[in-house]
Amino acid sequence: MTGDYRADYVGTALAGTNPTVLRRLRAGFAVIGDVQHLPGYCVLITDDPTADQLTDLAPAQQVVFLEDMAILGRAVAAVCARRDPQFRRINLEIQGNTDAFLHAHVTPRYEWEPADVVGWPAALHHWTKQVDAGHALGPQHDELRADLVAELDRQVATTGR
Repeated sequence: MTGDYRADYVGTALAGTNPTVLRRLRAGFAVIGDVQHLPGYCVLITDDPTADQLTDLAPAQQVVFLEDMAILGRAVAAVCARRDPQFRRINLEIQGNTDAFLHAHVTPRYEWEPADVVGWPAALHHWTKQVDAGHALGPQHDELRADLVAELDRQVATTGR
């Protein structure tokens, strides 16, 4: 282990050393994104280091993972709607094209996004170089992080999960 949690998101989450973890859920970990180009961007990462894609999980665990994804989606939507009146919706995506571990992107979308990216996956922000070092996760996101943790706690308590 190099000390950089990004070298092993799942292993560091399991070890309690991944600083992006917001909360443990039933099938994994809710984490705040390393890049906050769309404020509130989060990821649900599996707690099974052998799972590369959803179908690697047993059917019952697939359902739990998807339920956790919905819980995280509701939490992100609630926080983003309170924080920004131009919040529009949540995108939920399981892609797995780059990182070889099961994870789901929970991406808030906003009215203020450039017109040329609004109808496309949020990754277009990266592809069109609209994300820079100023969007990196840092102390400026501490309040957002606290809001997300509190809302996740509320969502989990509400669902009894």
